[in-house]
Amino acid sequence: MNLVAIGGGEIGRPGYPIETHKIDEEIIRLSGKVHPILLFIPTASGDSESYYQLIENYFGKRMGCKTDVLYLIKDKPTRSEIERKLSEADIVYVGGGNTLRMLKTWRRYGVDKLLKKEAKKGKILCGVSAGAICWFRYGNSDAMRFGPRKSKRLIKLRGLNLINLMACPHYNFEKNRRPSLRRMIQREGGLAIALENCSALEVINNKYRVITSSRKAKVYRLYRLNGKVIEEVLPTDNRFRLLEHLFEI
Repeated sequence: MNLVAIGGGEIGRPGYPIETHKIDEEIIRLSGKVHPILLFIPTASGDSESYYQLIENYFGKRMGCKTDVLYLIKDKPTRSEIERKLSEADIVYVGGGNTLRMLKTWRRYGVDKLLKKEAKKGKILCGVSAGAICWFRYGNSDAMRFGPRKSKRLIKLRGLNLINLMACPHYNFEKNRRPSLRRMIQREGGLAIALENCSALEVINNKYRVITSSRKAKVYRLYRLNGKVIEEVLPTDNRFRLLEHLFEI
């Protein structure tokens, strides 16, 4: 498995700086190609065409990738079309947005199962925010703010379970993330990974490391021990460590 889960950060929206460049360079390096094919999946944003234009400008024109897109809402592709796009891609990059809607759509089309197959083949799977937490067993999600009532309540939802942890993005950027995640761990136990903006968890087979595009960015591990929530900062020394160590309490 080759996975890079990014907690958040900009890639060149008008008026915003590029924040994840160092992480994105690592994603491209993992492909082993100078001009890899990057397949963008914008389901979480409702198949936003402007989001894909941003991907084309950044990963295509700036980073040298050959970009493609998989629209599942506006195009309604056949299974064979989906399989072809996934198999041809060197990198699958999932964008941010409504994680709950994205996962429901994926399951309706069988994209969740196809992505799991690609993971076993060693495909590079990555993404930001919703595109980061989808790979984990659970995610701390703000999907309810996209609904008709636009609730600020964060929910725990079920992801693809490539990694048996709960993941939380934007840990330093959205003020309700930390207390919400801590309440979930306090109430239900388990283990969680909390990603600040400009940080990512990189998983290669049975090893992991933290990579960042800002010296201040951090990734945390949270768990419950003796009735208290423990929050540990993971090392940022670029060394790979055994993935199994993330599950030790």
